[in-house]
Amino acid sequence: MSLNLQDFLIEDAQLEEMSNVERKKVHQKTRIIKHMFLNGDTSNAEICSKFGISLPTSMALINQLLDDGIVIKKGRGKSEGGRKPDLYGLKEHSFFVLSIHIERFKIKLALIDNNHSIVKEEVLETQISPNSNIVDLLYDFAEAFLKASEIDHKKIMGVGISMPGLVSSEEGKNFTYYLTEQDPASLRDKFEDRFKKPVAILNDAKSASLAEFHFGLAKEKENVLVISMDWGVGLGIIMGGKIQTGVSGFAGEFGHIPMVEDGTLCHCGKRGCLETEASGLALVRKVKEGLEQGQTSVLNTLSDEALEKLEPDTIVEAANKGDQFAINSLSEIGISLGKGIAILIQIFNPELIVLEGKIAKAKQFITTPIQQSMNIYCMMQLKEKTNIELSNLGNNSSLYGGTIAVMDSIFRNQITMIKSHLS
Repeated sequence: MSLNLQDFLIEDAQLEEMSNVERKKVHQKTRIIKHMFLNGDTSNAEICSKFGISLPTSMALINQLLDDGIVIKKGRGKSEGGRKPDLYGLKEHSFFVLSIHIERFKIKLALIDNNHSIVKEEVLETQISPNSNIVDLLYDFAEAFLKASEIDHKKIMGVGISMPGLVSSEEGKNFTYYLTEQDPASLRDKFEDRFKKPVAILNDAKSASLAEFHFGLAKEKENVLVISMDWGVGLGIIMGGKIQTGVSGFAGEFGHIPMVEDGTLCHCGKRGCLETEASGLALVRKVKEGLEQGQTSVLNTLSDEALEKLEPDTIVEAANKGDQFAINSLSEIGISLGKGIAILIQIFNPELIVLEGKIAKAKQFITTPIQQSMNIYCMMQLKEKTNIELSNLGNNSSLYGGTIAVMDSIFRNQITMIKSHLS
């Protein structure tokens, strides 16, 4: 027999008919599946240590999951002085998540399986706006995308959506985009009504920090800041080994800290926010202004249409090819960003800062000015304890974060329901 996760999940009525011993087994097996989803291949000994159960009990549960076909043997782990332990993990394609990442000028869709492999990906060019009918647009695009994938719809567990803006995952609302005050239904409710699947929505920077926390440089670290350098500037906060969201879920609005007196008007309504000086939006604005003033650059060869649609990636690419104007523009952004990061270091005293997003691709052309700025504005005793590294997750961190968010919600709800029946 081979079950997918949807077959394995249990209904409240089924729990009513089970004995307490059977409920405990279902509870333990669900936790094991969740652990394998978040942590990958694992050994019997690791399961015992994680959940405080005996080796025979753990092995019996793993054997049941092997019989169900949702778990398979994945080879041998590293030896710690004796026989190499057997490793177990989730069977490939046991379930999938539709992960959607909304940017300012495009939407990326990906179908990601339970072992975090992207099996299909597609991009829709479209411009984000406060009044766009995002629910119908995404649903229609996703339906065509899923149909082309030929994946069994029953295997798709849910939809994870990361997006810019002031997002409350708890309320399921984006207070910057797609909010209609007169409509009592949340954005998440609207998506769930169309997709007929669980949906999680979250801020793009929070999504990236989730991915870093589980799969990236922040894994198994206690105090890390994840800074997303895209069109905007976002922050994910990991303190005490946990992602911190704040009372309303809005912790980390780093880009909207005013840094310049009477500065450029920000889309949030304030003037001089860090985002107006140290973001992808700021970079594109400054580059366009420089080109209009006659700066020499390979970017002058762009057509009027390409210049109108200029993106940070194009500027970063020019810098990486040695274009001095692009390098200087990135340096200006880095100096401003470094000043903001210096403030964060003195507040949070992190062990690591992870830089991710479009502008992080500039590598030393952004990290060097950031470090220079930090040397000026940050206390040496704090700065020297903080490492700054570029993310190793590539372009898909927000897609992975959306997958984690919706699956964590599904597992959490399942475990809570089972625990309510245990005596």
